[in-house]
Amino acid sequence: MTRRTSAKRKQKRKHLQSEHQFSEPSTPRKKRGKYNDDTVVEINSQNQHLNQVCATRRSNQPLQAKNPAQENYITAIRQHCLTLGLGPAGTGKSYCAAALAAEALESGKIERIILTRPAVEAGEQLGFLPGSVDEKFAVYIDAFRDILNQRLGAGTVNYCIRHGRIVAAPLAFMRGKTFDESTFVILDEAQNTSPTQMKMFLTRIGENCKVVINGDIRQSDIRGPNGLSDAMDKLKGLPSVYIHHFDYADIVRSGLVKSIIDRYEPQVFNSP
Repeated sequence: MTRRTSAKRKQKRKHLQSEHQFSEPSTPRKKRGKYNDDTVVEINSQNQHLNQVCATRRSNQPLQAKNPAQENYITAIRQHCLTLGLGPAGTGKSYCAAALAAEALESGKIERIILTRPAVEAGEQLGFLPGSVDEKFAVYIDAFRDILNQRLGAGTVNYCIRHGRIVAAPLAFMRGKTFDESTFVILDEAQNTSPTQMKMFLTRIGENCKVVINGDIRQSDIRGPNGLSDAMDKLKGLPSVYIHHFDYADIVRSGLVKSIIDRYEPQVFNSP
């Protein structure tokens, strides 16, 4: 009985060995902490492609005026310490000012760009915005960042923001500062400043600095007199100050914008 049992065991063992010889080799067991190349997946590959496609491309072309009004405005900014740009939306006030600031920073003529505007909401209450003051104010200054990205490149803009070469801050934070010759300052949406705020801002101007104030008096979102209109009356005729008026015919954003303004303010286009 014992001989038969041992014979059966030997026969079964030979059968298993023969099956193992002709079976497919098993996958080697993975060691802890190591991965095969087949299991490595680049999760953000698609997102990286989207970021490259959606990123603002830098324009290597020098700033060129699209009409005589912009040409006069650009010349005024280059030749004067303080320039006021007044006119409707879409005339290129902000774009020309930001592009000239980027040009001056890149060429080394200045060391810092300051972007500011009153933190006034256009007819709606946004409520509490989370984050730091810089993160909250970023909502108000995004348009300028797009322009700077186009003129300098997004990487350069991010670097300059981190190192204080480009500063965006609410108008209230300008109190106590002095704008020197190494600074290019842009105050946008100035029609939403009060006369007191405008006086505070104007008295920050130091020697040989470059300051641009933009706005549209017709689009003021505050009650009572605004600082832009008040400054226009008080600064008229001063040396080193230039007040430039854009007309509705100078709108370059699109023909649709002209048509929209014509519907909202027909008396402007129909006036002699």
